[in-house]
Amino acid sequence: GTGDPEASKSTSDKEPLNNLREIHQKALDDLVNVNSLFTLAVFVGLSMARQGERSLENRTECDADVGNARRLVVNEVVSFACFLLSSLVAKALKIHVTICQEEDFKNTRNQTVRFSMLMLSVWASVFGCIFLTVSMVDVIQIKVGKLSCRSVHAWRAAGALIAIVLLALSIYVPFMMTAIFTSVKNVQRKVDKN
Repeated sequence: GTGDPEASKSTSDKEPLNNLREIHQKALDDLVNVNSLFTLAVFVGLSMARQGERSLENRTECDADVGNARRLVVNEVVSFACFLLSSLVAKALKIHVTICQEEDFKNTRNQTVRFSMLMLSVWASVFGCIFLTVSMVDVIQIKVGKLSCRSVHAWRAAGALIAIVLLALSIYVPFMMTAIFTSVKNVQRKVDKN
């Protein structure tokens, strides 16, 4: 083209940083949306914690005891706390990324804080998923029948749930870690260029 090479150079220098901000903001929005979806599942699970409920197995020895209901409530509360922590950290980080000036965005201390907060948000969401899965196993035991009474349907439901969640986490965690480390490297590369 016939444009000024200096002007195009300065534009291309600014673009990657703006793209990084947009990527950060989009990732944080997605994280909050996923956490909101899981939080709904928490309240559905909490509504199942009733004492003395008969299971669908229709055998007295297969009915869940008070220990299952108690464990369900504890795990649901912990998973809710994890999702809340993840969402609040992600929201705070989004505000930081949005209002941060270019010099502050590239500042090493801010990069470290941003990296730590992003890791905290992602891992809080992962642990929320784990506690939610454990609590859903108790929902299965309350509604379908205890695993200890060898209820085929309960074992199938619990096995499918655990297998699918493990598959989802085995995809989610490596991709999120790669995205975080790549974004940190890209900011550092931008700093080194300047």
